[in-house]
Amino acid sequence: MNTQTMRAIRWTGPGELALDTVPVPSPGPGWVLVKVTRVGICGSDLAIWHGEHARARPGVVIGHEFAGVVADAPGGTALAVGTRVAIRPLIACHDRGTTPPCRPCASGNSHVCARLGLYGVDEPGGLAQYVQVRAEAAHPFHSDVPDDLAVLAEPLAVAVHAVARSGLRPGDTVAVFGAGPIGLLTALVARHRGAHRVILVEPNEWRRRTAEGRGFTVLPAGPEAPRQVKELTGGDGADIVFDSAGHSAVALQVTDAARIQGTVVVAGVHKQPPAVDLRGINFAEQRLIGTRVYAREDFLTAVALLEKDELGLSALPTTTFPLDRSEAAFQAAEQGEGSVKILIEPNHDGS
Repeated sequence: MNTQTMRAIRWTGPGELALDTVPVPSPGPGWVLVKVTRVGICGSDLAIWHGEHARARPGVVIGHEFAGVVADAPGGTALAVGTRVAIRPLIACHDRGTTPPCRPCASGNSHVCARLGLYGVDEPGGLAQYVQVRAEAAHPFHSDVPDDLAVLAEPLAVAVHAVARSGLRPGDTVAVFGAGPIGLLTALVARHRGAHRVILVEPNEWRRRTAEGRGFTVLPAGPEAPRQVKELTGGDGADIVFDSAGHSAVALQVTDAARIQGTVVVAGVHKQPPAVDLRGINFAEQRLIGTRVYAREDFLTAVALLEKDELGLSALPTTTFPLDRSEAAFQAAEQGEGSVKILIEPNHDGS
């Protein structure tokens, strides 16, 4: 590869991905250049691909779930060349130098910045051989974590944050609606944090089998799911219910699956505002909690969990595509079968 150029995937319009040759970034002080080893495809990436993301503009280099190795580290950063890192892709007020910062940023909650941005949407992302990021966004691994595991730091941080927001206590019963990557990771984190029983609800048969293989009780999705959750919890309902599906039909079911004075956590992103049974929440005195991405501490927790593979994520089935087969990778991710996570290796040419 020419040291001055690299290959990158740009989103050029609905259903269109272009493999282009672009300049290799030249980071300044406070930034690092990362040689990307793996990129994960997320539901929001699929939304961009379909032209359904509110902020993404044609021409952007996409991909916000990525890990790699520091290739260049100008003055002003403690990261050494060769350090293996996971990227926390959030871009908040303080990252842009906005003055004054918004209230969330000023209070230490930059993950819910009023003007929150993302690598892969608002700035070039990881679907390239190299990417420049702010040094504080690159979190080092202190052990030899395989590339296919390191790239899971970002979605795992989402699950860590959702469970932290839920207030889960050891012995709680948990129901997770949606056994996609975030739902399955949330179930694994909840069990790791001491949940007595974790039930997943999922329409896809392959995903149900995968969750069952991890030792979870799994129910098929449908109108009977809340009743079945109650039957499995002695008629009460779950102490905590996570909506990791982001589907309008699920929004009406999660409150019914939660016990009186239970907690409902909205972890999935709904494309449109759904109908919610607020009267049910009122009568049952349930807590309804929103959760968005993750705080810095959650990301660090995810990195630590991966370093020791405490959740056994290395055993999860993944499929890796080379950069020049990114369109096939996106198609595979949309199918949602055969792999818990579809990955792309930007520095492999497929030969």
